[in-house]
Amino acid sequence: MDILKRLEHYREEEEKLQWEGTFGEYLELLKEKPWVAQSAHSRVYNMIKDAGVEEENGRKKYRFFSNQLFGLEEALEKLVEEYFHPSAKRLDVRKRVLLLMGPVSGGKSTLVTMLKRGLEAYTRTENGAVYAIKGCPMHEDPLHLIPNHLREEFYEEYGIRIEGNLSPLNMLRLEEEYGGRIEDVMIQRILFSEDRRVGIGTFSPSDPKSQDIADLTGSIDFSTIAEYGSESDPRAYRFDGELNKANRGLMEFQEMLKCDEKFLWHLLSLTQEGNFKAGRFALISADELIVAHTNETEYRSFISNKKNEALHSRIIVMPVPYNLKVTQEEKIYEKMINESDVANVHIAPHTLKIAAMFSILTRLKEPKRGDIDLIKKMRLYDGESVEGFNSADIDELKKEYQEEGMSGIDPRYVINRISSTIIRKEVSSINALDVLRSLKEGLDQHPSITTELKEKYLNFISLARKEYDEIAKKEVQKAFVYSYEESAKTLMDNYLDNVEAYCNKAKLYDPLTGEEINPDEKLMRSIEEQIGISENAKKAFREEILIRISAYARKGKRFDYNSHDRLREAIQKKLFADLKDVVKITTSSKTPDEQQLKKINEVVARLVDEHGYNSTSANELLRYVGSLLNR
Repeated sequence: MDILKRLEHYREEEEKLQWEGTFGEYLELLKEKPWVAQSAHSRVYNMIKDAGVEEENGRKKYRFFSNQLFGLEEALEKLVEEYFHPSAKRLDVRKRVLLLMGPVSGGKSTLVTMLKRGLEAYTRTENGAVYAIKGCPMHEDPLHLIPNHLREEFYEEYGIRIEGNLSPLNMLRLEEEYGGRIEDVMIQRILFSEDRRVGIGTFSPSDPKSQDIADLTGSIDFSTIAEYGSESDPRAYRFDGELNKANRGLMEFQEMLKCDEKFLWHLLSLTQEGNFKAGRFALISADELIVAHTNETEYRSFISNKKNEALHSRIIVMPVPYNLKVTQEEKIYEKMINESDVANVHIAPHTLKIAAMFSILTRLKEPKRGDIDLIKKMRLYDGESVEGFNSADIDELKKEYQEEGMSGIDPRYVINRISSTIIRKEVSSINALDVLRSLKEGLDQHPSITTELKEKYLNFISLARKEYDEIAKKEVQKAFVYSYEESAKTLMDNYLDNVEAYCNKAKLYDPLTGEEINPDEKLMRSIEEQIGISENAKKAFREEILIRISAYARKGKRFDYNSHDRLREAIQKKLFADLKDVVKITTSSKTPDEQQLKKINEVVARLVDEHGYNSTSANELLRYVGSLLNR
């Protein structure tokens, strides 16, 4: 389908969404679809819920946010379940301004943008349909036409509560255009659009001396006063402020706490009573979700000011911290890179992971427990299994610091450094070392990093480098052993056979001669020594392995290569130790002979075909691992 046909198809679809009818016809529609009368808060909650909810380890994950926000599952669950859900049930929390507080580049603006774009799409669906009085600049709820004394009866018949009163403009139009006949008032379906200023508004503070309250509440149209004779005639008023235009939907209040106080007081009435003062009229009803965002420093300054106490209780603060999971941080970088013009540059495997490790380390707080360091904490947070720790330990670690994730290096800094690496290197491939080098160089240019913090961050770069060294060695090790997994499995099976015989004081059978032989102590020790199992501790370690095998067997599960972290590590190290000399000679030889060259080409081909490298990054990896082994 070409673009012109797509445009035609789009226009046809938009036309299908149009609906227009009298108030009487709208009431008939309400009987069929009572949900169209839902409140703004309810609409947002249902939009999120309708996109799908998954439960994982007792936590809810919302698909609505899944492609844009990463690693914020807990914060998002709190936001939805503690604000949107109760607000949708008309509980008192809906009478609050939602204030997203968090560090720069933490996802606050992305979250608000997602809500806006989501509402634009949702109002085009049947479940999200919105209807308004035709010709009303505030897209007023048609049910405001029903007089107060009839609303109780309406609730009994339709089961829908009506909040808010008819605006001055529509009150005048009802009399002048429709002769007071409410049932004849024209109603139309509206589609939210930020560009067209329908149901979605954005207010951004500027110079307090020049910014006018009219930006929020609308203003008098002086050119029409001669025609209508009075400033209090609603026809002489432009209902074009952000609060007017965002009615029925959402208004984003950017940097709310930087705003002049006179703007904030309008929010008091709007949030608590659902109305605001504009011009020389009675209070104007509005149903909208107000979302603001700020950083922690500004928020602390705001609450310390006694003059703002009345606003404190009208604000519900939702922290939006940095992500603290390495794998999720990688996704953030991938997303940002894919949205850029450098998406075609080859980024070697583990490059983004190592950058993510550095970022996460800067955001984590030092554990109070003595038996865990930052690296282990980082692994636990990322869902990795760490020997001797379980999910209860993770919960305990998270409780140590409530403010964890509110400081550290932001994703934009990392992406800027990656971009700098790509531009400066002028090649089609970058690796983890390039990025770590760039991150290190960039610390001097970062305005908010103190000397003390710089030292700390340099240490984190060193830790990330050590992690990369281990990953690089394992990667090359796997490439050198053609059937790595098979070799590891064979070695482990051999070890387990010997351990079982040792613990049961039994003999083994030689597969070639069929003779009984003693367990191979040399083999077992060569593996156990890789992870520091002493001679005195070997018996306990072997018995623990046997107990683990029995436990798996009872559950009908097979004990395999990945069932025991420390044993897997020992097997890997043993395999690499056996290969070390071959790898060392092959990778570090400046003038490799024919045999070595053949091996290098095989390994490079394997790294490219099976591990995601290109020839440049594969050769760089081999050279680097060669230098590591020669140290």
